[in-house]
Amino acid sequence: MRLPREILDGHDGLAQLLDVLGAGEGLIRFVGGAVRDGLLRHRVADIDCATLLLPDAVMARLRAAQIKVVPTGIEHGTVTAVLPSGPVEVTTLRRDVSTDGRRATIAYSDDWQEDASRRDFTINALYADPLTLEITDFFGGLADLEAHRVRFIGDPLTRIAEDHLRILRFFRFHARFAAGAPDPSALAACIARANDLMALSRERIAAELVHLLNLPDPGLTVALMEREGIFRPVIPEVTADGVIRLRATITSEVESGIQPDPIRRLAALLPPLPMLAEQVAQRLKMSNANRKRMMVAAGWSDMAPNDPRAIAWSIGTEGAVDRYLITGGQSALAAVALLNTWERPVFPLSGKDIIAHGIRPGPEVARLLQAVERQWVVEGFPPQARLDEMMRDAVGPSEL
Repeated sequence: MRLPREILDGHDGLAQLLDVLGAGEGLIRFVGGAVRDGLLRHRVADIDCATLLLPDAVMARLRAAQIKVVPTGIEHGTVTAVLPSGPVEVTTLRRDVSTDGRRATIAYSDDWQEDASRRDFTINALYADPLTLEITDFFGGLADLEAHRVRFIGDPLTRIAEDHLRILRFFRFHARFAAGAPDPSALAACIARANDLMALSRERIAAELVHLLNLPDPGLTVALMEREGIFRPVIPEVTADGVIRLRATITSEVESGIQPDPIRRLAALLPPLPMLAEQVAQRLKMSNANRKRMMVAAGWSDMAPNDPRAIAWSIGTEGAVDRYLITGGQSALAAVALLNTWERPVFPLSGKDIIAHGIRPGPEVARLLQAVERQWVVEGFPPQARLDEMMRDAVGPSEL
């Protein structure tokens, strides 16, 4: 079998890189996602290569050819070539000397099968000659890809012991590529070793969850993970009710024509408690912006105002859309449609306008301004004439 020639389309500078790194001598091959996705006729965004050359030799050759190179993972044999069409990672063949479930000590190798044997899944251990595009498959990855099956290379427990994150990666790849029930031995190993996730950094866990939740429809896979206790060691707040909300949120996104959003979906998985959502976000070491967004989205049960614009004015349009999508239903979808075309107006009054009506500077100015703003929002952001009436009513005739 051969990789479709289209993998080379749109990757300016790739042909030169391959020539410089010895494609004609058999020193370099495509590997991993580029091969897998290319065979599936999916868009190939990132290209990874494996090479017999040592990292120093890779960098020397690229620099001599005036190709920018960055030693991004030099301790693991990886450098990144920066091409006009984007980065290409080039990694020297390697084998694991020792692992502790979080990181590995490696040694370089000249054996393609030895390099393949340290990878996670069979569909990720496919290589392609960059000139002939002929596929090399050591562990049945082509058959698994055709069968829409995600399977560990060798013993699943051994692969998980090497890197505990592979538990979450298994479910992500199952959600993306698999059809039907998961591989029984892989699932059993993930369930048995789920507590190993506690040894991982929260940043790695969060990144993997974001990848999973960003897929078009991970609902069934997330339900499986919750049912089998995969979340319990790291996010015990995820329950069956949360999975139901997630699946409803996915449906709302599809019906509204809105792209998947992993932060919104994570908030849907949690109970409607803003402080709890913040705690989970902090535990996962998310950015301040994402922590705030999860807190706002988690208030989805508090949707008292009838006008969606009033909610959007109070918590922001993004937060309001998140809440409506999590809430679901036809009225929520109508609210999202309204907010998608709504331009947030600017409140045209300031404290100077209140003072101009005879109110002395001080706390009373702020109180009156806020009262007028609240009324303006309640009435649906009426024009200036009505706003002037509101201000006069708030100030009162005795202050004029």
